[in-house]
Amino acid sequence: MLAATVKNPKSDRNLILLLRLGACLCFAGWTWVHFYWEGPYGVILWQDTTHALAESLGINWDAFVGTGADDGLVQKWIAWTWWLYLGCMVLTITVRGTSRIQMVALVGGGGLLTILAYARYLQAQRQFPMFLEHGGQILIPVLLVMALALGARHKVTVVTAIVALVATFAGHGFYALDLWPMPANFPAMTSVILGVEYETARGILRIAGILDFVVCLGVCIPAVRRSCALYAAIWGFLTAIARPVAGMSPDLNYWGADQFLHEAVLRAPHFLVPLYLFVLWRSRRDAETLASQPGSTPESGDVASMRSGDRGA
Repeated sequence: MLAATVKNPKSDRNLILLLRLGACLCFAGWTWVHFYWEGPYGVILWQDTTHALAESLGINWDAFVGTGADDGLVQKWIAWTWWLYLGCMVLTITVRGTSRIQMVALVGGGGLLTILAYARYLQAQRQFPMFLEHGGQILIPVLLVMALALGARHKVTVVTAIVALVATFAGHGFYALDLWPMPANFPAMTSVILGVEYETARGILRIAGILDFVVCLGVCIPAVRRSCALYAAIWGFLTAIARPVAGMSPDLNYWGADQFLHEAVLRAPHFLVPLYLFVLWRSRRDAETLASQPGSTPESGDVASMRSGDRGA
């Protein structure tokens, strides 16, 4: 049997809504990046192997990469990529549990995000945390498909959500603890928002990095996982909005919203995936508490499915 029986459709709809919102916002943010600027795929395509491939197809290098006026095959392809992300954003709204083709397309959207994360990893001189911290974004469309196909409480869905959370926060933690060179914007944003000196900001980030790894371990321990998921949701939200809070200014056109707001939007999975886990685990606790009370008669399917999910997660 692929999924446990669930007797709480309203709660499940709320869980799926969180995943749907996270996937929608993530694709919306990246749609804006590809529309307003361009995707970072040049680092993958502009190299010797693609040069050799272009020549084998009878295409000279200038025709392949362009002359700087968006006239090359690569530049034209990158310029139109935003349509793919826009299509995936629409799918997150329209997809249903019976929409097999749409679900397959959304999994393909996860593949798009994987390529994007790999390109950013190459741009960052192959720093592993850069790819790792994109785990939540890569997996959010897959999580939505799993929730629709298997169930929002299915153990495979829950485990995948835990993997997404751990990847994101471990990636942040590696940077915050300076295990890989800390990006300059980390302490800069912290310094601007909190009004502290640069070295103080780095100290705060190191503490946050320790807590990132505490969360990664804590979500695997039943006794503390709800608290860890709640902390992760709050911290994920704060780190997401830090970009527009630090960068936007009334002195800029549109207050700088066109340049910074998408940075928070595309990071929606960083706080909505932990929030999904918190709501899921809290509802399980409430149901089991109710079942343990004398005289209560909860539906056996509810408790059985929740306990089954607990064992899987």
